[in-house]
Amino acid sequence: MQSTDLGNKESGKIWHRKPSPATRDGIIVNIIHNTSDYHPKVLRFLNVAFDGTGDCLIAGDHQGNIYVFDLHGNRFNLVQRTAQACTALAFNLRRKSEFLVALADYSIKCFDTVTKELVSWMRGHESSVFSISVHASGKYAITTSSDTAQLWDLDTFQRKRKLNIRQSVGIQKVFFLPLSNTILSCFKDNSIFAWECDTLFCKYQLPAPPESSSILYKVFAVTRDGRILAAGGKSNHLHLWCLEARQLFRIIQMPTKVRAIRHLEFLPDSFDAGSNQVLGVLSQDGIMRFINIQTCKLLFEIGSLDEGISSSAISPHGRYIASIMENGSLNIYSVQALTQEINKPPPPLVKVIEDLPKNKLSSSDLKMKVTSGRVQQPAKSRESKMQTRILKQDLTGDFESKKNELPDGLNKKRLQILLKGYGEYPTKYRMFIWRSLLQLPENHTAFSTLIDKGTHVAFLNLQKKYPIKSRKLLRVLQRTLSALAHWSVIFSDTPYLPLLAFPFVKLFQNNQLICFEVIATLIINWCQHWFEYFPNPPINILSMIENVLAFHDKELLQHFIDHDITSQLYAWPLLETVFSEVLTREEWLKLFDNIFSNHPSFLLMTVVAYNICSRTPLLSCNLKDDFETVEDMQAKVDQQRVEDEAWYQKQELLRKAEETRREMLLQEEEKMIQQRQRLAAVKRELKVKEMHLQDAARRRFLKLQQDQQEMELRRLDDEIGRKVYMRDREIAATARDLEMRQLELESQKRLYEKNLTENQEAVAKEMRADADAYRRKVDLEEHMFHKLIEAGETQSQKTQKVIKENLAKAEQACLNTDWQIQSLHKQKCDDLQRNKCYQEVAKLLRENRRKEIEIINAMVEEEAKKWKEAEGKEFRLRSAKKASALSDASRKWFLKQEINAAVEHAENPCHKVSLNRRAVEWDTTGQNLIKKVRNLRQRLTARARHRCQTPHLLAA
Repeated sequence: MQSTDLGNKESGKIWHRKPSPATRDGIIVNIIHNTSDYHPKVLRFLNVAFDGTGDCLIAGDHQGNIYVFDLHGNRFNLVQRTAQACTALAFNLRRKSEFLVALADYSIKCFDTVTKELVSWMRGHESSVFSISVHASGKYAITTSSDTAQLWDLDTFQRKRKLNIRQSVGIQKVFFLPLSNTILSCFKDNSIFAWECDTLFCKYQLPAPPESSSILYKVFAVTRDGRILAAGGKSNHLHLWCLEARQLFRIIQMPTKVRAIRHLEFLPDSFDAGSNQVLGVLSQDGIMRFINIQTCKLLFEIGSLDEGISSSAISPHGRYIASIMENGSLNIYSVQALTQEINKPPPPLVKVIEDLPKNKLSSSDLKMKVTSGRVQQPAKSRESKMQTRILKQDLTGDFESKKNELPDGLNKKRLQILLKGYGEYPTKYRMFIWRSLLQLPENHTAFSTLIDKGTHVAFLNLQKKYPIKSRKLLRVLQRTLSALAHWSVIFSDTPYLPLLAFPFVKLFQNNQLICFEVIATLIINWCQHWFEYFPNPPINILSMIENVLAFHDKELLQHFIDHDITSQLYAWPLLETVFSEVLTREEWLKLFDNIFSNHPSFLLMTVVAYNICSRTPLLSCNLKDDFETVEDMQAKVDQQRVEDEAWYQKQELLRKAEETRREMLLQEEEKMIQQRQRLAAVKRELKVKEMHLQDAARRRFLKLQQDQQEMELRRLDDEIGRKVYMRDREIAATARDLEMRQLELESQKRLYEKNLTENQEAVAKEMRADADAYRRKVDLEEHMFHKLIEAGETQSQKTQKVIKENLAKAEQACLNTDWQIQSLHKQKCDDLQRNKCYQEVAKLLRENRRKEIEIINAMVEEEAKKWKEAEGKEFRLRSAKKASALSDASRKWFLKQEINAAVEHAENPCHKVSLNRRAVEWDTTGQNLIKKVRNLRQRLTARARHRCQTPHLLAA
């Protein structure tokens, strides 16, 4: 056993000498991955998967390193580093260089092994993906996790459908059936459903297994033809379901050492048409046992208790088994080496005696195993436990009754009646009837062993002697003839074997096993005596034909004798070509419907019948040369046919070259389309990323807006708080202003009271002054009469002074009233702007205004009272002064008149009249002056009253 350490290498050889796996373990190579870091450690492989050809596989370790192993080219390459453990792999996509890998972050990625680039990235699972199933066309894939299964389109890498289930019912596995459009879903409650892939229509559900052998299914496997489903779990029982009949048809009990089954997989065979018979069963002890599901026999096993297997994968052609061991390494097994003892080829029917000269054999040189019974097949060695059954005529009635019974419920007698009535078997069922009539064993193992020996040396240059237009047909013919030569050496020297086998090869070119067994059965049963005079023609058989011809047509036989025509000329060419050169395809099929349904002697009777049917042209030939002329013509026809075949072959080569070019163009176009699809996928992915980025940017912008809005709200809150604070401050300031205004009003009130007091004092002083003046005047009245006018002027100046003081007071009242009006106007504007925020302030202002108005009203009323009182007093004063002035004037006038009269009388008694006129004028001037002063005082009082009433109007 060879061992390869990948180490830190990214590429290299898998093995360094030609592997020679032992029959005991069958290991081709053991692959390990050790790191050469400061602390060396083993990187464990976790998953492995084969590609569609079966010659390449991928494997991933727990650090995300993914390697491709080319078993045919003996190379390995590191194609990807994902930096995380892979949980599932798939390598059988439509684009051969691409593979799918499920990662530990629940995502699925598609990589290219050639470019080593990421093709696509698929997301959608919320738990670990443990299974990836790819459709036979490679177009779809199903990824399965414990909670859901998702269907993906691998052309666009978009999710098509998603299978959702209840949490109480988990998923065991969801996968495609091979070579079909059906999806099988298996759940943890043992329910199994089949779905149509395109419509997801439920086609059927398998019934529940019997309670006597009920197990919880954990693992599943399906044959390549999709007919049989194997299921197992924590038990040593295996359930085999027939998916066509939809029922459980077999329960296999494994050995008692098997307690649980961890993995199931059928071993493919190239010649079993997908109906796999060998099943690999990996149990809890790490040993994978391969059993035949028909015979229930253990064939071979891999792994051991010391080196247990963790998981396995089998190549599609069934040549290799890749197993991940429990120690983390990877073992590659050769199925051929493991089955070498089982598949030993059977001993040849003909043995060459070494002592005899070469190419000279007699009938004693052939040893055949002959047993009585039904139509039989080539013998096999004891190891394969297969008997050679040879057809032999038995005249007893018991044999006749047994001979009529055929497999699959057919009856030979009834088939003969059907054949006699219609002349042929139905085309649709012809192959099935032939297989039943010939009772073919379909021994895939023996035929696989013969095929594995390769092309026989006797048929290496078959195409030169028999140029065939179809390369595929030539390849199948060469393979079939080589298998016959490996089976029996005498067939390598049989010159007519290609002619005999060719029509069957052409008929069964798509099923080589059936082709081989039909030819072998024909040789054993219908041609068994052809080799008694080998290498000469079978004289005994030809003599029998001649005797039958003599019995049925003596004239024709005598004609042949007269012209020296032997049976080697008119019978043997028909036998060695089995009539394929003288009959059409339909005629030949009808002929062999009758040959296989009758006794082997029917073939000899057919030769005689053909000659009798052709007796007219044969009797017209009078010379032997005419017959040899026929053979020469046949040779020329063959020559022409060879030339035609060569020309057709050349044309076919040209056509194939053209098709190759077209295919290359189509492949290039397909590559371009795929590249465009990948580019489109990348664009879509970039678009998705862009959308994600835009969404992230939008979310960031929304968050920024939200933050800004929150900041704005906080700012507004701060502003509101600040304004509330400012409002409180303004309210406090306004309250303080109102208090100050109230204080000012009180101070003004005190000032007014002070002024009134001062005025009263001034009045009292003036009264005292007047009293003093009166006393002085009384004292000086007699001596200072001339100062009467001066006293009038003094009184006039005092009156003007009082008027000026009243005018100043009125002006001050106007200024105060204007200030109040402006203040109220400003307050009204502020109230209009901040009506909602300052209701309380407005209330307080209204209350203050009310109080202020009350104070002002009280003050105005008091002022009005004072003014009225002052006016009354002033009126009385004026009246008193007027009376006093009049009294003084009258008295002065009287005194002056008396004095003037006395003087005038003394000096000039004539001036008496003019003095009287002047006294009258002076009295009139004084009265006018007093009237003017009184009118001015009334106007000033009215103006003061009007200005005092203005706050009432503003407050209203």
